[in-house]
Amino acid sequence: MFKELEALEKEFPQFKEKNSPTVKVGSTSSKKFEDYTHKTRLYSLDNTYSYEELEKWYEKIKADFPNRKELEVVCELKIDGLAVALTYENSELTVGATRGDGVTGENITANLKTVKTIPKHLTSDGISLEARGEIYMPKSAFEQLNKRQADSRQKLFANPRNAAAGSLRQQNPEITAERELAMFTYAGILNNPEVKTHEETLLYLKKMGFNLNPNFRKCKNIQEAIEYCKHWDKARYDLDYATDGVVIKINELAIQNELGFTSRAPRWATAFKFPPEEMSTTLLDIEINVGRTGAVTPVAVLEPVFISGSTVSRATLHNFDEIKRLDINIGDRVLIKKAAEIIPKVITVMKKGSRQSGAFEAPEKCPFCGSTLVPAEGEVNLYCPNTLGCPAQLKGRVEYWASNDCMDIEGLGESIIAQLVDKELIKSPADLYSLTVDDLMTLDLIARKSAQNLYNSIQASKHPPLARFINALGIRHVGKEMSEILAKKFLTFENLKHASAEDILEIEGAGEKIAGSVLDFFKNSYNNEVLQKLEANSVIPEELKREEGKDTFAGLTFVITGTLSKPRDSFEKIIKQHGGKVSSSVSKKTAYVLLGEAPGSKFDKARELGVKIINEKEFDDLLGEN
Repeated sequence: MFKELEALEKEFPQFKEKNSPTVKVGSTSSKKFEDYTHKTRLYSLDNTYSYEELEKWYEKIKADFPNRKELEVVCELKIDGLAVALTYENSELTVGATRGDGVTGENITANLKTVKTIPKHLTSDGISLEARGEIYMPKSAFEQLNKRQADSRQKLFANPRNAAAGSLRQQNPEITAERELAMFTYAGILNNPEVKTHEETLLYLKKMGFNLNPNFRKCKNIQEAIEYCKHWDKARYDLDYATDGVVIKINELAIQNELGFTSRAPRWATAFKFPPEEMSTTLLDIEINVGRTGAVTPVAVLEPVFISGSTVSRATLHNFDEIKRLDINIGDRVLIKKAAEIIPKVITVMKKGSRQSGAFEAPEKCPFCGSTLVPAEGEVNLYCPNTLGCPAQLKGRVEYWASNDCMDIEGLGESIIAQLVDKELIKSPADLYSLTVDDLMTLDLIARKSAQNLYNSIQASKHPPLARFINALGIRHVGKEMSEILAKKFLTFENLKHASAEDILEIEGAGEKIAGSVLDFFKNSYNNEVLQKLEANSVIPEELKREEGKDTFAGLTFVITGTLSKPRDSFEKIIKQHGGKVSSSVSKKTAYVLLGEAPGSKFDKARELGVKIINEKEFDDLLGEN
């Protein structure tokens, strides 16, 4: 889907969204740790999925250097872990941070200092550098961790990557230290003019005490790199760590600098993703799930099978049209894979079971409340229409309300929510704030201390940022990003409540569907009852302040191209703060093209159309003059 979107944006650049996944890097940071702004942005990587794509990437780069017959590349196994950046000053580790969104991550220095393969002091004195690497959990350590979790009747981790992520983000570094994490270093920003290649960078880092993956290899051309990929596609299962591909980088740093970056990834590197592993297993059952919106989803219950680093026992079947397409039923032998190495998916039926009937039939009634299921216009899903009385929908709404991107209520998990609903202690998310410690102690396996901690977490969520509060309401078609856009537009929840369709349609990217959904939400009597309860319980979101200099660039559209002194996001933020817009393509409506080093085709397009081209100094002058 990502590759398809890239192709569509290339063919129809006028429709490319500023918040497209093709221009974004990773995730936002949690509020548990202090934010850390990286000195140099951590980019993501573009992916290739075939050897043909890999050759095209290489040949495209070679075309820019016609005097070079071949370009050396360095191949490294792509570790399935978490990217971190380590800052060393005078040879001492001073800061360790997660990648986050590439610009801002989380300062987790105390936890990273517990990882044995991270040097706390470099082998040479007086050295300042930044090292980048991947934190991972060895498969053997993962198995031991899950055994300890099982022995103590705690929740098991799904795979080594999740275990590593959870271990790194512990508030208590002692817990992190117990988890046996490790790191492979794959890059460094050095103040050493003698280092001319990526291979020399790696060897220098090794000399300084960093742990490198021993399987990296310098290749003289792309054919050698492809042979490397073919070897590790088969040999990877013998390793004690998870890898889902190979990272291929142009070796010469001078060429890397000349090629530069796109808005989200280096042009001089790509990740070749291994084809997903496929395994056969038996379909034991088909469960019916009902989500917070009432959408009905069939789920395959499978005979457990180990695939791509974790044991899989369930897989989504998406909808009942997909079941008919697969002609699948209980008892069939099926082939499964992990989409993007993460989400288990049934690909096909390999062998029919003993049944005589055809595909599994969709139920007529909701299995949770007995309501007759209905189709939605223009959609393949069936829906349970019992919005107020269906316990499954209520559980889904409360889980969403408590999630990290919404009210972020720590300790309020799926099992506790299920008990609260089943015991009729809550009938809406607003009822959470009326619960007492004694109410919570009526739940299974909840002692007074746990009940008090959960009560405190619920009460602590009463004044969330406006965007997270809007997101928590679960307005149809309004997700996390649109919630942030609405918050910036209306500044207060009262302003949003009284907004007209015209007010919402003024927002770029907000069409009639979103405007209609917002208006319908506030017309609904149940929703208004919930909002009144929230207000009565003093659940009031924070207000946003209008940013100064709002209209400086009003009506002006900027296009940014090339590598700048700061991350591109920094310039985009300044432009938007001052009322301007940032576009991904140059047109006659473009006011300015902000030019960095190694610009792409946008520079040529700007010259062709006569659009004013400015550098960073001229941008600063323009901002100052205004």
